[in-house]
Amino acid sequence: MSGIFDPLDPGRVLPGAYSPWEEALALVNRDLAVTLPDVEPLRLLVVPSWDEGTGEDVYVAMANGEWQGNCLEPSSADSPTGAVAAVAEAAQETVSELLWQAWPVCGEHGIGMHPHEEDGQANWHCAGGKKPSEPAHVRATIGALDTLVRPHRPNRKRRRHER
Repeated sequence: MSGIFDPLDPGRVLPGAYSPWEEALALVNRDLAVTLPDVEPLRLLVVPSWDEGTGEDVYVAMANGEWQGNCLEPSSADSPTGAVAAVAEAAQETVSELLWQAWPVCGEHGIGMHPHEEDGQANWHCAGGKKPSEPAHVRATIGALDTLVRPHRPNRKRRRHER
């Protein structure tokens, strides 16, 4: 029996124990590697639940075991899209709070994006810019921030290559 002031005993998730969340975390870590290359990959962490008889809670933590926010809801593992969205949201909470910065940031508008489920996919969604000509948009599928190319800038001067 654990008392309310007993210390939590976090531990690593054994491979295969939470497959949907592990697969989702691999996608989120791809985006983390592209946007914050100096940050080590995130990991899943299990903590005995505060509610007796309910087993353990799973969190998305930094490589050193620190985490911020709520545990992953067990129902989010029922679908691949739900698992990706839940893990991305938990990762975003942990990274943003512990590193004190917005993550991930939209390359077009310079503001933080949020996980959003649409048409069976989990995406990074940007609220858009301040102008009406800069509407909200999906920036990329979660796990695909590395596929983005720089936007074409028609007024940018081209370098001349001498031969």
